[in-house]
Amino acid sequence: MMLDILLEPAYIIARTYKLGKCRSSMFDRCVYFNSNALARAVNRIWEEAFSKYGLSPAHAYVLRYVLAKPGCTQKAIAQALDLSESTVTRFIDVLVTKHLLERKNAEQDRRASLVNPTEKGLALQNGLETTGQALYEGMQEMLGASRLDDLVAGMRNAREHIGTSSS
Repeated sequence: MMLDILLEPAYIIARTYKLGKCRSSMFDRCVYFNSNALARAVNRIWEEAFSKYGLSPAHAYVLRYVLAKPGCTQKAIAQALDLSESTVTRFIDVLVTKHLLERKNAEQDRRASLVNPTEKGLALQNGLETTGQALYEGMQEMLGASRLDDLVAGMRNAREHIGTSSS
C-alpha cells in the first residue's frame, strides 16, 4: 500500500519539489516572479542598512541625490530616480519633516522649488555614502563583481526595452 502511494506521479513530483531537486519552469522563467523575489530580498538588506538613519532606502536615495546635487529641482530628482514627481514630492515632504531637506522657490520660476540639504542632512552624507559603498561591496561579495555588473547592466537594459511607467 505504501509503495503504491510512493509511486504515484503526484507524490513523486511533490516529494521532488520538497527536496529541491527540480523547480517549476513556470517560475524559473517568470520575469514577474523572479524580479519581485529579488526585489524583496534586496529590499530587506537595504532597509536594514538605512534603518540606522531612520530612513527607508527610497528616502535615503532621494537624500543622497540632493546631497550630490544641491539646489536641484524635484523634476530632476524624479527623472534621475525614475519616479513620478508626485512620489518624489511625498518623499521630500518626509525628508523636510525630518529636517534633512528644505525647499526654496526658484527665482526664475516661482512654480518650481529647489531642494537643498539642511545641516542635519549634510551631517548624514558620509554615513550614507559609506553605507551605499558597503551595500555595493556586499553584493559583490555575494554575487561576484562581474556577475553583479552583468546583473545591473541587464536590469538597466531590460528597463530601457520594456519601458518604465514611473511610479
